[in-house]
Amino acid sequence: MSYAGPEFEPSPPRRPRRGPLTVALAALVPGALLGWLVYETVGGSGGGDDPGRADVRSSSPAVSRAPSDDAKEPGASKEPGASPSPTKSAAASAPAASGPLKGKVVVIDPGHNPGNFRHAAEINRQVDIGTHRKECDTTGTSTNAGYTEAEFTLDVAHRLRTLLQEQGATVTLTQDGDRPFGPCVDERARIGNEAKADAVVSIHADGSGAGNRGFHVILPGSVRAGAADTRAIVGPSRDLGERVAGRFVAVTGTAPSNYVGDGGGLVTRKDLGGLNLSTVPKVFIECGNMRDSKDAALLTSGAWRQKAARGISEGIVGFLRG
Repeated sequence: MSYAGPEFEPSPPRRPRRGPLTVALAALVPGALLGWLVYETVGGSGGGDDPGRADVRSSSPAVSRAPSDDAKEPGASKEPGASPSPTKSAAASAPAASGPLKGKVVVIDPGHNPGNFRHAAEINRQVDIGTHRKECDTTGTSTNAGYTEAEFTLDVAHRLRTLLQEQGATVTLTQDGDRPFGPCVDERARIGNEAKADAVVSIHADGSGAGNRGFHVILPGSVRAGAADTRAIVGPSRDLGERVAGRFVAVTGTAPSNYVGDGGGLVTRKDLGGLNLSTVPKVFIECGNMRDSKDAALLTSGAWRQKAARGISEGIVGFLRG
């Protein structure tokens, strides 16, 4: 997600809202426990140093950071410095093949843009997310070796697009590295809404402290404020998130986060513009912690990223097929 760096002032720490989570490892798909055991065998998860601060990342010499996770969502208003108009990645999709998802529309939202760090003024511009105003976007985080979140999210998005298109889905990306920066968080939400997407998944990697490991799926909370009204999508988004979390465990063998949530891999938040402004089922997935060496070894592996894409894809397919 997004983080603070020299050109940004960090947001105050936020503690994710915790409530009963319906996803537990025991309830995940067959095979999930096997994946968990593999994970524990190869490194397991240690205790988190600061469990309520999943969205506060350290800065890296290779990449500047901005303050909030929302930076990975949509947003383009018509004011000076606004995001450029949506380019082909958002305006059109590759033709879908025949398959079980024929007629279904999926929007993939690769968190951050590789060019964001060159446009600090533009991405720091405030946009309305319903409950309040926040930054248009952020630069994202990176591994200690300099592999950026923006690179990671695009790579997984490309792999995921291929898998979904093979199932017959029409797939749109909110950005494909084909624009100077952004889109802003409000525009990212708008792209999914205007596509009338059956499902939207925003892909990220976290930047928490060393020792904090695992993935988590972020669900929209019930919000009704300003332009935001998530009440109709809270239920279906939870269904989507549970399925993505379950298949992600089973396919990657990665455990749910040991530093946010209640151990089931699901977290509900009301401060993300990409969720608040969505009118279609949408979730975020933080695939791992780039600042932990063991998680970073996974995130930088092409073979593991293919598994991550497959796990997300299978969760989406299960949701769309009921």
